[in-house]
Amino acid sequence: MIELEKQAMSNFQWLIVAICFILNFNDGIDVLIVSFSSTEIIADWGLSKVEMGYIFSIGLAGMTLGAFLIAPQADKIGRRNIFIIAVGMITMGMFGVGFSDKYSLMLIFRFLTGLGIGGILPTMAATAAEFSNQKYRDFNVGLVQAGWPIGAILTGLFCAKYIPIYGWHSAFIAAGVVAFFMWLLVIFFMTDSVEFIINHNSDNALSKINKLLQKMKLQPISEVPQISKEKQEAGIKALFSEYYKTNTLKIWLGAFFGFLTLYTLMSWVPNIAKDSGMPFKLATYVGIMLNIGAALGSASIGAFGSKFGMRQVIFAFMIIAFLIMQIYAFSNLTTSLIFVLVLFIGFFVQGGFNGIWPTLSRLYHAQIRATGVGFTVGIGRFGAILGPLLFGYLSDSGMSIKMLFIIFSLPLLAMGACIWFLKSDKL
Repeated sequence: MIELEKQAMSNFQWLIVAICFILNFNDGIDVLIVSFSSTEIIADWGLSKVEMGYIFSIGLAGMTLGAFLIAPQADKIGRRNIFIIAVGMITMGMFGVGFSDKYSLMLIFRFLTGLGIGGILPTMAATAAEFSNQKYRDFNVGLVQAGWPIGAILTGLFCAKYIPIYGWHSAFIAAGVVAFFMWLLVIFFMTDSVEFIINHNSDNALSKINKLLQKMKLQPISEVPQISKEKQEAGIKALFSEYYKTNTLKIWLGAFFGFLTLYTLMSWVPNIAKDSGMPFKLATYVGIMLNIGAALGSASIGAFGSKFGMRQVIFAFMIIAFLIMQIYAFSNLTTSLIFVLVLFIGFFVQGGFNGIWPTLSRLYHAQIRATGVGFTVGIGRFGAILGPLLFGYLSDSGMSIKMLFIIFSLPLLAMGACIWFLKSDKL
């Protein structure tokens, strides 16, 4: 029997988790690179805001379809194969935009980039979980999600410095170079997990498992362990089996509400700061502060969850995030207070939301893990699309920032409740 759960993690296992962390930079890079280059793109090509809006939206549409269509294939053809395909898409998409001279080409390559990112996000959570022992699993899956805000911060700093000098094309070409090196990391170091190989018992499964065990400094085995019948079912039907159906619906609803508020804040916080009278550069730093808080919260949520339980910790984070948004709504805001509150909003909103990844990795077994995470992300993306649009509509209608913060804090309570009422002996 293979005892991965209680063994100390080897350097190879930490390497796989680190690669997943680095790959998650792509989501943050993608969101921020378009945001920071949008003014230059509009001026260069003479686009309307509606046309620029399509550039934003088509990438998100690609991510949604990638989560639905590409990520679940990792449960069939392997995590490594999906990483190679999806990171290759991201690389081609970034380079494609960087060298585009037509609006139509820009849209095609933005969609391709989104497909790739949608494919890797759920697969990263599954891979990090399967290469971690019991002690570090929740921490590692949460830590991987901290790659998003780190990527966003680095991209924001790069774009602010170099786009004015070299133009917006240079930012996408640089992102393509980064994605290409990530692709090489995947090709040379990424592999499927022992758990995946066992669940897809091929003729040479034993040899593959023993080679992987050697890399992880574990003893070889003489035969492939048998999996229980209840773990053999795969695909979306398994998510609605008697065992999973109720929890699947709850976590989908929780992801929808969490994405709704999270993407609203990420999209509008810098704009809100600017409208409050801050100069552009300072307002940009407010957005960076949000991502610093998000990175710290995302890196911490798994560790807190391992100690106190993921359900309890996510629920507590959502309650605290709700209260902080009330303080933001009802306070007389100074510049210093805005920075402090935004830091805590990033920590508790995105940090708490990212607790959903270790929760999913515990909830679904390896045979359907990428499928479960992929469909949860896909459903959640509809909230990500709706939230910023609804915020903009209500803002244009004259609703105050105070009332907007109150309204958009309520989905946090809804997400916390959905997670709290999950029923599983694994959580």
